[in-house]
Amino acid sequence: MSAILAHDDEQLRLAEESRDRLAATLGPIYTRIAPLERFYMAEEYHQKYRLRNAPPLFREMRGYYPDAGAFRDSTAVARLNGYLDSNGTCTELEAEIESYGLSAVGSELLLKAVCGPTRR
Repeated sequence: MSAILAHDDEQLRLAEESRDRLAATLGPIYTRIAPLERFYMAEEYHQKYRLRNAPPLFREMRGYYPDAGAFRDSTAVARLNGYLDSNGTCTELEAEIESYGLSAVGSELLLKAVCGPTRR
């Protein structure tokens, strides 16, 4: 199920406005929009799913963040996971990759995954 769960009335209003704009162009939008009533943290093995499916990068980042909570809460880990899930461009990654503290091998693996093997 596709859903947007809002923390407050403002988020709810913004989500509904966004849905309505898209519906005017694309037709019916079936994403449920509702207030967030209770939040449950996913089990550890669900955290940073895309990064977990890139074992060398996952191992490198777990080396930097061996504590499960620190790994889950790391901004760098979240950014890498996002890039691996196609959130962000090659240009954006190239501009910030050095800030992640990856090894040369880790950086090259991430760049290949995001930018493709023939990046310039």
